[in-house]
Amino acid sequence: MAEDERPLDEDDVMLAETPDEGARPDDRIDDERMDEENTLKREFVQAVEDALEAGDESEVYDLVEPLHPADVADLLELLEKDERTQLASAITDLMTSDVVAELNDYVREEMMEALPADAVAQIAEQLETDDAVQLIEDLDEEDQRAVLAELDPEDRIAIQTALSYPEETAGRLMSREFVAVPEHITVGGLIDFLRDQHDLPEDFFEVFVVDQRHHPVGTCQLSWILRTPRNIALSDVMKRDQTLVPAMLDQEEVALMFQKYGLISAAVVDEDGRLVGQMTVDDVVHIISEEAGEDALLMSGAGEGDINEPIREAYSARVRWLVANLGTALIASLIIALFGAAIEQLVALAVLMPIVASIGGNAGTQTMAVTVRAIAMNQLTRSNTGRILAREMRVALLNGATIAVLVGAATAAIFSPLLGGVIALAMIINVVTAGLAGVLVPVAFERLDQDPAVASSVFVTMITDSMGFFAFLGLAVVLGVV
Repeated sequence: MAEDERPLDEDDVMLAETPDEGARPDDRIDDERMDEENTLKREFVQAVEDALEAGDESEVYDLVEPLHPADVADLLELLEKDERTQLASAITDLMTSDVVAELNDYVREEMMEALPADAVAQIAEQLETDDAVQLIEDLDEEDQRAVLAELDPEDRIAIQTALSYPEETAGRLMSREFVAVPEHITVGGLIDFLRDQHDLPEDFFEVFVVDQRHHPVGTCQLSWILRTPRNIALSDVMKRDQTLVPAMLDQEEVALMFQKYGLISAAVVDEDGRLVGQMTVDDVVHIISEEAGEDALLMSGAGEGDINEPIREAYSARVRWLVANLGTALIASLIIALFGAAIEQLVALAVLMPIVASIGGNAGTQTMAVTVRAIAMNQLTRSNTGRILAREMRVALLNGATIAVLVGAATAAIFSPLLGGVIALAMIINVVTAGLAGVLVPVAFERLDQDPAVASSVFVTMITDSMGFFAFLGLAVVLGVV
């Protein structure tokens, strides 16, 4: 037997071993450049800026060269626009596809627009198809055509096909690099096929089994393949039940599917059921992070909330909700004006009004956050809306009663028992109203096919403020406090 064909012994195989102390330095994060949170140190960034200002490109290169591609991307995002261009020029061969893939959307778009079409095309060809699509889709239509013209025909067709799908769908986000084989081959035949192929995807977790029409009929994880004797037919070990992702499915639904069924990867099929790509868990992690941040920002009316977002876009996204909030605040002010005479007679009303509105607003925000999350996670549907509403009403009653006892007792001790009873009753009314609004407003937006996170907070705040003032001042007048 040849030397390189001898049987493996225990000394030849090491599973899940900790890297030894002799690992190459460039395989580890350079501690001198990173702080405890794995972010670039201020002193290091300043050193890069000083070298750029001095025009010392060799010093810049020496500083940046040991960094991980993700850290190079972070460094670019930390610099000013002009400095980014200088840095990119100084580290040309370090500006790999891995760096570009890690860049913030705005920074990447800005840098790609500054590069010639052939340079962008060269970067795109190094990327996986889904990353290349993300790179090109942010460019202007004219720039897109110029870049696509520079690509190889095969890459161009793949990217154009992806761009034909709507944004934030599985078809736009999926990877077109996957492994598909017919079911009639044996496990040994599959292993030989995988070893002989030189253009396999860089990372894949399972092999998709297809029929003659290229419809997926099963899937086989790599771990099963390695554990199965070579002579066993693939059809005998593959898993026929699989979760298929329609290419037109929204990315939120894809993320929910992966979470619900514990998927690592899944086949993406077109309208005819043909296998056209795959979604992997790393894509889904990115989707979950993106959607969570987006919903949180939309609830506050802050737009995309990216610190690299152009000022004009940030202004446009935020000011319209502030104007809307101004309109809803006027409604609460009009209610206060209706009871102006009562407030003049008893200053205590003016002192206590903000408490009722504030507690109601916080209670509404809590319920709204729970509702928006339940809608996003597909936990709140038409079939259980009534049950969820009843649950939140019970929670609101308990919360309202607890706060009412506390604030009522304090008000009775400081001002009068009657005023204490008024604010306690108003508090219960407003907290219950807040719970009702916190459920119904997001549900109403969802029924109207609008994102429930977009403007729910504006309307919930309006309802709780208005009802809080109306209930407190109205009860004070009716019960003869003033």
